[in-house]
Amino acid sequence: MKEIEASAITQAVARLCQEANFNLGEDVLAALKKAQRSEKSPLGREFLSQLIENARIAQEEKMPLCQDCGTAVVFLEIGQGVHIKGDLKQAIEEGVRRGYEQGYLRKGIVSQPFSKRTNTGDNTPAVIHTEIVPGDSLKIAVMPKGGGAENVSRLAMLLPNEGKAGIIELVAKTVKEAGGDPCPPVIIGLGIGGTAEQAMLMAKKALLRKVGEPNPDPEVAQLEKAVLARVNALGVGPMGFGGSTTALAVHALVSPTHITSLPVAINIQCHSARHKEITL
Repeated sequence: MKEIEASAITQAVARLCQEANFNLGEDVLAALKKAQRSEKSPLGREFLSQLIENARIAQEEKMPLCQDCGTAVVFLEIGQGVHIKGDLKQAIEEGVRRGYEQGYLRKGIVSQPFSKRTNTGDNTPAVIHTEIVPGDSLKIAVMPKGGGAENVSRLAMLLPNEGKAGIIELVAKTVKEAGGDPCPPVIIGLGIGGTAEQAMLMAKKALLRKVGEPNPDPEVAQLEKAVLARVNALGVGPMGFGGSTTALAVHALVSPTHITSLPVAINIQCHSARHKEITL
């Protein structure tokens, strides 16, 4: 049985909160540079150039990539052979608290969401998703999720006979209606199947995949490709000002579902696709 001190988890989460907000992943940067070379709109190319420059400044100056430092979404893969010494949830919350304070990151979480909307002052509580897996390690992934992109997420319970065509049209409609609000070029996470809440979680978890890496299932990979082509034909373009690059990638996760159901969840991530992970 491997023991992990709660204090080590706090330190790791604090560091990941800052690193995710300061350092855009190399996969995202590569996708932005590729898009800059292929973008047909001169204005779109200029916006992509500015996004790449913004990432450089953020990394060098240790400044947030975006003024919206997001909800701290934390994914945990807890090995069955791991014993955590201390309160896991408290350790994560303290890590978020320290990370946002020490990194001078904007705190954007409010309590009493339908009335007073009082800022909690430390960006807690975090949103924590846990999964029990084989092994004796603890994997922590921190995704600061901005409000602009999160606000255009959608869940639809399609009829089973709507199938692939229905999924493609649903995503296209969602992205078109969102326009520039999620700060494109976006990454689209899809959760297909399961139940309503499972589909929503799969859609968000899909955003952790390396940008542009296809699903290992050829049929799902083909769907991702078809959705991406349809979305990029919309003409929304970088930051919503028109162009051929509305999305950098589509990542889908699929699960078996009930005979009467076809749940489809869409979770959109902005161009500042922030997440960092560590294994303890």
